[in-house]
Amino acid sequence: MKLVIAIISNSDVSKVLGATSADGFSSTKIATAGQFLQNGQTTVLFGVDESRVEELFEIIESNVTRRVLREKGVESTIEGSLLKKPVDVEEYGAVAFVVDVEDFRKL
Repeated sequence: MKLVIAIISNSDVSKVLGATSADGFSSTKIATAGQFLQNGQTTVLFGVDESRVEELFEIIESNVTRRVLREKGVESTIEGSLLKKPVDVEEYGAVAFVVDVEDFRKL
């Protein structure tokens, strides 16, 4: 068994949860605060049989959108710095991690 930890843009999370649920994937949703992008993210935990991990990734990928956002630069004490100027940042619809699960129990 694997634990898939997916950090999904709030713009896409409802669509992802609907699609994964329809295909029989169970999940737990956790509110998440990011450090840079302001649109927000949600962390979703999926317990998945190893044979279905790629299927889950395909569903997630087909239900998220990459976006280019205009973000304010970070504050800096460096004089003459370009850090305060707005920059274009590519936001992925999701980032996912796969973790081996040693034991799983429903209690």
